Amino acid sequence: MYSHVTIGTNDIRRAVAFYDALLSGLGLARQESDLEKGYAGYAAAPEVTPQFWVMMPVDRQPASVGNGVTIAFEASDRAGVDRFHATALAHGGTNEGAPGLRPHYHPDYYGAYLRDPDGNKICCVCHRPA
Repeated sequence: MYSHVTIGTNDIRRAVAFYDALLSGLGLARQESDLEKGYAGYAAAPEVTPQFWVMMPVDRQPASVGNGVTIAFEASDRAGVDRFHATALAHGGTNEGAPGLRPHYHPDYYGAYLRDPDGNKICCVCHRPA
């Protein structure tokens, strides 16, 4: 299991507006941030792992998207996947795969894929039966 995942952004305020809205539906909240320094961290509670961080790159070079990288969040039910996808689109995300079954992964894999405003590929998935 991992401790945290970090993705880059070129506009921390835009990223925070997007992820504040998106992750709240999964019970995750911004636990720490400094917008002047360019970072924000999300988790279920303070000092709990795993954590998700969005930040401006430490080397101050432009953030870029990782080819082949997808960050997947887990929803407790399929309706949560649907809400995640709709919320992302309403807050500046772009569709990369509408909510639905992906039986090539396994029979109960229900997921949705999108890009955040910086182009990072993210997913929400439920592994449970309907």
